[in-house]
Amino acid sequence: MMPCHAERSAAESKHLSGYVDLTNDCISATILGVDEIVANLRKEPRNVRFDDLRKVCDYFFGQPRRHGSHLVYRTPWQGEPRINIQRRRGMAKPYQVRQVLKAIERLEERE
Repeated sequence: MMPCHAERSAAESKHLSGYVDLTNDCISATILGVDEIVANLRKEPRNVRFDDLRKVCDYFFGQPRRHGSHLVYRTPWQGEPRINIQRRRGMAKPYQVRQVLKAIERLEERE
């Protein structure tokens, strides 16, 4: 699994600096089970709690900006996959879970 956003290269950090709290403590995210949540997302992208998906997005992409009811995360690339999540009755939308998984895969490819 890729290190959290606070451990990215200087170029990526500069690109994300306007959107991400780069002083975030990565250890606390690991203790809270981000690895386990991602494994569960890959097994079953349906029936995912929104709070779990948000925890994963915060870990990999930093703090979101709000756009109405959506949380929009900044990525080190332009275009797809975009990270844009929305709560629906306490759950994450399955297509948004799949977008997050694609973005995580893309981050892992960049390592």
